[in-house]
Amino acid sequence: MKYTITLIPLLAGMIFMVACSGEERYRKAEDAEDAGREFIRASLDGDIKKAEFYLLKDSVNQMLFNKWKTDSYNKLNPEDRMSFKQANILPIKIEKVNDSTVNYTYSNTYKNIDTTTIKIIRVNGVWLVDFKDIH
Repeated sequence: MKYTITLIPLLAGMIFMVACSGEERYRKAEDAEDAGREFIRASLDGDIKKAEFYLLKDSVNQMLFNKWKTDSYNKLNPEDRMSFKQANILPIKIEKVNDSTVNYTYSNTYKNIDTTTIKIIRVNGVWLVDFKDIH
C-alpha cells in the first residue's frame, strides 16, 4: 500500500510531462527576426513540427505548407537533406514594413544563388511566418 501511494504522484507527474511535451517545448519568438530565423532553421533541418510552430495558423498557410512538404521537402534525397541541414542561413535584407510586418530575405550556404523572402507578422503579440506571401 505504501508503494502505491508513492507511485501515484510519480505517475501523475510523468503523465503531465508527456502531455506537455508538444509545441510547448518551443519558445515564442522574441521579435520578427527571431521568428524568421527559427522558421528557416527548422525548415532547413527538416524539423517540420518546429517550423509549423512558427507558422501563422490559418487554412491557406497550412495548405501551402503541406504542399511544400509534399512537393519539395519529401522529394529531397538524403544527401540534399543533409546539405540543407548543414547549411547556414544567409540573411540578405530584413525590412520593417510597419509595426507588425517584416519582410525577411535570405539565402543559405547550400543553395546560395536562391533567395527567398518570407513575411513575418505579429498577431496578438506573437511573431509568426505568413507563408502566403513567400517569394
